[in-house]
Amino acid sequence: MRSTKDTKGGKGTDTRRPTRWNRHRELWLGLIGLLAVFVAWQLTVELGLVDPSFTSSPLGAIGSLVDSVRTGEVWPPVGATLASVGIGMAITLVVGIPVGLVIGRTPVLYGLTEQMISIMYAVPFVVFLPIIIFWFGIGGEARIVIVVWSALFPLLINVVAGGRNLDPDYLRVSQVFCASRLRTLWSIALPATLPYILAGVRQAVGRALVGAIVAELFMGTDGLGYVVQLETANFDMDAAMAAIGIIAVVAIVLTRGVAYLERRLTFWSVAD
Repeated sequence: MRSTKDTKGGKGTDTRRPTRWNRHRELWLGLIGLLAVFVAWQLTVELGLVDPSFTSSPLGAIGSLVDSVRTGEVWPPVGATLASVGIGMAITLVVGIPVGLVIGRTPVLYGLTEQMISIMYAVPFVVFLPIIIFWFGIGGEARIVIVVWSALFPLLINVVAGGRNLDPDYLRVSQVFCASRLRTLWSIALPATLPYILAGVRQAVGRALVGAIVAELFMGTDGLGYVVQLETANFDMDAAMAAIGIIAVVAIVLTRGVAYLERRLTFWSVAD
């Protein structure tokens, strides 16, 4: 027997372990929904509801992906895109975290920059592409600039919010120990704002990938975005959809990876 009875109330309490379905319910439902979309997509192609010359099918995209993996053609574009995202995110973290903390803990700087940061976050970075190309050309430097531009402002907004919402008790402790301003930022503000920082990183990673793909679409000679543009121009829609599928997988891995770190490193911030 896996059920016990409460000796006081006489009510049965089910102590059975949760089933695999209950433990991973959202994952299973997501896979079922994705499978339904793929089946409907394949049926529209098989029934001739769409022109196969200008579209792809799940089976065709999967076949093209398997071929590119078997021949090794997929890895250089993936590596180029990940390199742009990695370098851009490294610059974003090095710049965004300390600048955001300083702005968040300095009322004058916050007043001077709050509107500008909000505007730069709200305006699509794509409109600045002509200016970036004019300043930096169409090489790797311009692509890194676009990645940093797209990722920096969501991170800044979150870090600034964390700095402004710092627990007053933490600041009183720093005052009691006569900590310097720099020491307070490093030893108190930085650890206390870690949930905000990781939430900002999760948003920034997604935006960085979007920036890298957009840069490759417009000015790239390699990368997944360039593959999508090239294969679409050649009317090889299966290869284009395979590249788009890889982009989706990369996006899921990056965002879920940061979300995992967020849960592991900031478990103490979750309210009981």
